[in-house]
Amino acid sequence: MYLFTLLGNLLIMGTIWREHSLHTPMYLFLCALSISEILFTVVVTPRMLADMLSTHRSITFVACASQMFFSFTFGFTHSFLLMIMGYDRYVAICHPLRYNVLMSPRDCARLVSCCWAGGSVMGLILTLIVFHLNFCGSNEIHHFGCHVFALLKLACGKETASVTMGVILVCVTALLGCLFLIVLSYVFIVAAILRIPSAEGRHKTFSTCVSHLTIVVMHYGFASIIYLKPKGAHSMDNNTLLATTYTVFTPFLSPIIFSLRNKELKIAIQRSFHRKFSSLGS
Repeated sequence: MYLFTLLGNLLIMGTIWREHSLHTPMYLFLCALSISEILFTVVVTPRMLADMLSTHRSITFVACASQMFFSFTFGFTHSFLLMIMGYDRYVAICHPLRYNVLMSPRDCARLVSCCWAGGSVMGLILTLIVFHLNFCGSNEIHHFGCHVFALLKLACGKETASVTMGVILVCVTALLGCLFLIVLSYVFIVAAILRIPSAEGRHKTFSTCVSHLTIVVMHYGFASIIYLKPKGAHSMDNNTLLATTYTVFTPFLSPIIFSLRNKELKIAIQRSFHRKFSSLGS
């Protein structure tokens, strides 16, 4: 599954790079999304697999802080990229005549840069806040990695509860802010689609949004369960299972969804394979 995640996202990136017909803002954002998913997977999954095969499971303080920073960075970058992909669909459907002006290559590069910068800032702030706490007692992390809630369980001191609440509020506010803007984009998109007179035209227009919507539902569904789930008797085990599912399956399913639901990308991938096998046969 780990290798398929890497190969699937690399296939999308390579196809977009090779096919000039895919050199559009939507596929530039998709390429950036694939990069964030590859990096997110590389940060967490190899360590998890190594620990599963090892009897000596330990991680240094610096390595733990680095893993948390990059997990936050790539996770928030992923959310920000989904947000601007929603904005891209809004401009393409609601303002098609101004699309080339509003989504010029320079503007697209600036939006992607802002997503990465925003993710890095969020990752740095949250990591510094968590590792500013005092850790006492057991140093055993009840998780497959340096997950924020598992680490907060090990912290001690009067400020632990307030820091925990602050981390949750920051994460929830950022996620809900992105989700709100995505939903707002689709409110205008649906209104524009309903004004299209033909059913075929409505279906064709909406089909350009299906893969993005599917990823949004999957991404925010898992994230909301992790951050908003009420605590229960087995909350630690449940959080570990949910976080594992989110970490492993979301990057795994994304290339499958985009490849199957996006007709233009699917045709481009098939054309690339056909071209490759034809050259090997000759």
